[in-house]
Amino acid sequence: MLMLIFPDYQLQAERLAARLAIPTENVHIHHFPDGESLVRLPPSLPEHVLICRSLNQPNDKLIELLFCARTARQLGAKRLTLIAPYLSYMRQDIANQPGEAVSQRIMGQMLAELFDDVITVDPHLHRITSLDQAIPIKNAISLTAANEIAKFLQKKLDYALLLGPDSESEQWVSAIANKIGFDFAVATKIRRGDKQVEVSLPDFDFSNQPVVIIDDMASTGRTLSKATELLLEAGAQKIDAVITHPLFCGDAEAHILQAGVKNIWSTDSISHSTACIYLDNLLAGAVWDIL
Repeated sequence: MLMLIFPDYQLQAERLAARLAIPTENVHIHHFPDGESLVRLPPSLPEHVLICRSLNQPNDKLIELLFCARTARQLGAKRLTLIAPYLSYMRQDIANQPGEAVSQRIMGQMLAELFDDVITVDPHLHRITSLDQAIPIKNAISLTAANEIAKFLQKKLDYALLLGPDSESEQWVSAIANKIGFDFAVATKIRRGDKQVEVSLPDFDFSNQPVVIIDDMASTGRTLSKATELLLEAGAQKIDAVITHPLFCGDAEAHILQAGVKNIWSTDSISHSTACIYLDNLLAGAVWDIL
């Protein structure tokens, strides 16, 4: 096996390759002035090639991934495994208005045509229950970072109340809380637009409680910020946040901190200064399972 590494996800991919004890080669990327990408791979490849790249800020990355996968096949790869800890375009699974592209279905089909295996972490799925419904291949593997987050929090804190900011987060929050013996609660969220959200706290005594908000992704940061403001009004003692996928678009991180969050801890699914919960052990286990 060989792992191909893109420069924007190099440290994480190198950690994973070291855990798997396999060699690595870099994918050379050059961007031309008009925005086109040149992709260059090593001239010879083994039969099984792993490609590791997270797909946040996805549009350029997906074109480069397409070039990489097609070229790898031409250079001798018989089996291609994509490891994309963050997998984009999974949210839209229906056309909300006539004529809209259903991005999940289109992207899933493209990945199924390019790869034999796809491994990701906590994809943002709504109306489907398994990743192979979006990516129609045998090894469409959806992992959860819940255990890695639980182990991190257990080392970091003696106790905290874990809060999920919406109903979708309950699966992760409850799993983490049950593993380490913390209490948990789940808020209610109504999204009015990209940056407009309404959050309601559950009927719970938050006074003098240390609280950790757990969310699978932070994009604009408005949900986390609103939940934090409400928790402080309810008398919460200290508020931290754990994010699986730290997208942090625009002023999101600053907005969350200004709202009163003391610490932001994220997984390294995306390269970011808050990334301190490593996923290489989780991902390596998934690779070993499919060999």
